[in-house]
Amino acid sequence: MQDQSAITPSMGTASGIYAPGHLGELTQIVDVDLVDAVLVETGAREKRIRLLPARVVVYFVLALALFEQCSYRAVWGKLTVHLPAAGITRPAVSSLSRARRRLGARPLKVLFEILAGPVGQKARPGVYYRGLRTLAIDGTRLHVPEDEQVLWRYPKRAGEKMEFGYPLLRLLVIVECGTRALLAAAFGPESDGETTYAARLLHVLDDTALLLADAGFDARDLLERVRDTGAQFLVRSGASRCPTVVRRLPDGSYLSRLSGPYQAGRGYSSLSVRVVEAWITVTLDDGTVRREQWRLITSLLDHQRYPAAELVDLYHERWQVETTYFSIKASLLDGRVLRSHSIDGIDQEVWAMLTTYQALIRAASDAVAHRPDLDMDRLSFAVLLQTAADPVVTGHGLTTGNVDLVGAIGAAGLWPARRRRRVKARSLKNPTSKYGPNAGKHPQSARHYTVHAEITYMENGLASRSRRPSPDGLHRRSQP
Repeated sequence: MQDQSAITPSMGTASGIYAPGHLGELTQIVDVDLVDAVLVETGAREKRIRLLPARVVVYFVLALALFEQCSYRAVWGKLTVHLPAAGITRPAVSSLSRARRRLGARPLKVLFEILAGPVGQKARPGVYYRGLRTLAIDGTRLHVPEDEQVLWRYPKRAGEKMEFGYPLLRLLVIVECGTRALLAAAFGPESDGETTYAARLLHVLDDTALLLADAGFDARDLLERVRDTGAQFLVRSGASRCPTVVRRLPDGSYLSRLSGPYQAGRGYSSLSVRVVEAWITVTLDDGTVRREQWRLITSLLDHQRYPAAELVDLYHERWQVETTYFSIKASLLDGRVLRSHSIDGIDQEVWAMLTTYQALIRAASDAVAHRPDLDMDRLSFAVLLQTAADPVVTGHGLTTGNVDLVGAIGAAGLWPARRRRRVKARSLKNPTSKYGPNAGKHPQSARHYTVHAEITYMENGLASRSRRPSPDGLHRRSQP
């Protein structure tokens, strides 16, 4: 895995019909030489000079992700407002739409794959655990327009009597904990499960990685494929699994085996794992207490080098992938339905959004490069987004010598020095949400909290979610 940033040592400013092809200070991350090379590689470079060259269209599509709330003409205006009016084309919306179709999705996909990758150094807090780079994987869903051109690939959800809601796209990413940089992404119809997309992302793992995942990824075959890459895993187990104790360990965990299906000539295969079971007590600052059972499965078998209590605490870092999705869906996408009305357009839009997000994270990483002890969790993505969007309008930072990323981004979005645990407010807004049974079980406003973990052996196994008592598991302490 590479650690270096994608910033190039120098860059010139384009002129003429290429002048709108920029992304402000982020052009130093997504530089023109890189874009041109991608266009040549994918065969998307124009064969004749157009008023909307392919390079300009790439930056326009990236700017659409940066200014999601704006129309085509408004985004074009932001790219050109700092330029002299003479000689700058003012394309119609239809011209911009046709330019997007000519470009296609592949150049944006290749551009993302080039920029994707870890950015955290070993000294960066939260990036490594005992020599292993901590990564997290999870999935989310995006709304796509209800259009006949896309419904064949992204059908609407259907009940017994009617269809409802927007069509959904399933997105999966692998995130570097500590920086929230994207290593890989895959997306497609919601009908394909998370493990299907997860299998497409495992190529970015190697023997330096530790993958964190929730109970949706505890399938034995998937875990075996993770180990085949050389990576380790720490995954939460579902209640339906009944691991057999092979040997109890002094820290309260135990060794077990996950058995696979019978294979002719090979018999039954098994995957050696270590199981950590614990009671987790979460105490909010308003006195609310919630207790729940956890069972973690890991390939880290050495209890002395990887104590059970540390693994339980480390598993909390998996939530960084949830924070990543919040940044993408709430900050970049602004909670909106994707704007594209064709399959290729949706693919292009999603890859552009992921590329823009990764460029922002790389810019933030470079901004704090002089402070290796600084936790990038202190960076506000909302402030980072606004700080990077302003130079697009002003045309500032189009050459390396004119911009100070440390001053523009690093100083603008830092959290207070003391990192505090805080649980996000969670309310049920969608009446068709699958999380309906969880209504009322989470705080309605952001709260600070403390966590206590008690490593133990669940002799009776884990209770299923339907049998876990809510009143006894979530209550308010009496005030003195």
